[in-house]
Amino acid sequence: MNAATRYRLLNNFTILISVIGVVIALLDSGFTLPEWLQQVFHIVYLVIIFLSFIVTAGRYLYTKKPLTLNKVAVFDLLTSIAIIILLAAHFNDLVRLGLSATIEGFVAIKLAVFVTFIRELSDHDFNLNRTFLNPAQFFILSFLTVVLVGSLLLMMPNATTQPLSFVDALFTATSAVCVTGLIVVDTATYFTTFGQAIIMGLIQIGGLGILTFVTYFSYFFKGGVSYETQASISEMSYMRGMGNVVSTLKSILYVTFAVEAVAAALIYISIHDIPSMEWTERLFFSVFHAISAFCNAGFSTFSAGMYDDSVRFNYPLQLIIATTFIFGGMGFVIVVNVLRYMRYRAERLIYRSADQRCDYQPWLLNINSRITLITTGALLLTGLIGVMVFEYNNVLADHTSFFGKLITGFFTAATPRTAGFNVIDMGELAFPTVMLTIFLMWIGASPNSTGGGIKTSTFAIALLNTLSLARGQTKIEVFKRQIAEISVRRAFSIMWLSLLVIGTGVTLISYDQPELDLIKVIFECFSAYSTVGLSLNLTADLSDFSKVVVSVMMFVGRVSMLTIFIALLKNSRQGNYSYPTEEITIN
Repeated sequence: MNAATRYRLLNNFTILISVIGVVIALLDSGFTLPEWLQQVFHIVYLVIIFLSFIVTAGRYLYTKKPLTLNKVAVFDLLTSIAIIILLAAHFNDLVRLGLSATIEGFVAIKLAVFVTFIRELSDHDFNLNRTFLNPAQFFILSFLTVVLVGSLLLMMPNATTQPLSFVDALFTATSAVCVTGLIVVDTATYFTTFGQAIIMGLIQIGGLGILTFVTYFSYFFKGGVSYETQASISEMSYMRGMGNVVSTLKSILYVTFAVEAVAAALIYISIHDIPSMEWTERLFFSVFHAISAFCNAGFSTFSAGMYDDSVRFNYPLQLIIATTFIFGGMGFVIVVNVLRYMRYRAERLIYRSADQRCDYQPWLLNINSRITLITTGALLLTGLIGVMVFEYNNVLADHTSFFGKLITGFFTAATPRTAGFNVIDMGELAFPTVMLTIFLMWIGASPNSTGGGIKTSTFAIALLNTLSLARGQTKIEVFKRQIAEISVRRAFSIMWLSLLVIGTGVTLISYDQPELDLIKVIFECFSAYSTVGLSLNLTADLSDFSKVVVSVMMFVGRVSMLTIFIALLKNSRQGNYSYPTEEITIN
């Protein structure tokens, strides 16, 4: 056996043991274990880290290419130095206590095990093979796996303050992964900080998608992504062309973390005057709500959400969170396109002031971005006007100033776009506002975003199609472009499938619990399918069967019913012929 074969076997063994290490670290954090078992786990952590050093060194010793200072080498160097410093800092304790140091001293060691796991797994080729699963099936399976793993993690004793049933854990994990925000137990009091951190991680993974992280890590460490993987991701996200898949995923991650970091900083500044919070609590609150807002999740570490007395009149905080979840609901591809357009306009302005020529780039702001921005603006304005008219002397009456009413009204009009945060008592809304909120929830956010619903582009295409039919036109034209027929067909499929799922959910819940108010059930089902998270104070009253129904609706709403049909039905080849066209009587 030559050296290269021994290194490859060692590398595979390191991956296996790092997976075991991650499982052990989760068990170690989630359960109160005997001291002897903790000592065994400590030894396992150190063995994993030691093996990772050997494998990392082997990558550079056995490579045939000359050593270069690239991003991967810098990552390996910095992580190695950090782990050495970490071990040195705990060395005296390890020698003195004989590997029986308190578990708090090994939190950083556990993080090092997680980093080792990501590093070793990402160094292998990641390939979505269509032989066993098509892209739609893989997409659904990835979400389902995260939901089930999240459910088990939330059931760990150290994650909750009291025992959590599997149904409630499944509901909470589904709500977090599907970035909905509906809760059956109080996030603030039922979960520990460790449990809330798990929920925050599920929200981040669910908002971006596990494939986004896996593909980026594979690209980062391997320097590329296979053609098959790019084709699969392009098909799942409806990206045009495969040449920009990796660059788009990179932009998505960079924009996401940049916006969340800025939002967390602004939230931290806006809540500096809450006397009951330590700075560590404020920091966790800021990060948690920044991630929850950008991912349109609606989870909060306050029992009353943003309606809590300490923040309900904090208008700067409302504006920060509203701006964050509107940004997240616009869609990653559209946000990147808008940012590129803004940079181009800024460059033109700078060049013009310096009497220099800037290359003209036509249609930099594409038709998707234009339709989304116009539709989003129109829906926000419609919602704001409706809330101000219907609720000015109702739920907005507590806000004495017109500015306060305007900000709270804007937040209330924007949150049905799948954000799920509430700054008013939803149970006190007037009936016209409830109906308006249902309509806004059904439309939801924009495509390729963290939000749900039928999407703004779907609604816009349906509206444009109706207007074109009323004008006697046979095609849809907007902004000097013609909408593709496949887009129209997809839009109407999404619309009727959404109503089918919502209607089925309302029927099942009403059959299981006929005593519930029907309008509250309808509101709950629209909120679940559109992954909004708003409720007319009904979620806690649901039976276990109804909770399962709502969980399924949240999952279906996140992955979309059309994707499920694509996953279940086999693609059929269309023959190279066409039948005679016939018109069907509609009305």
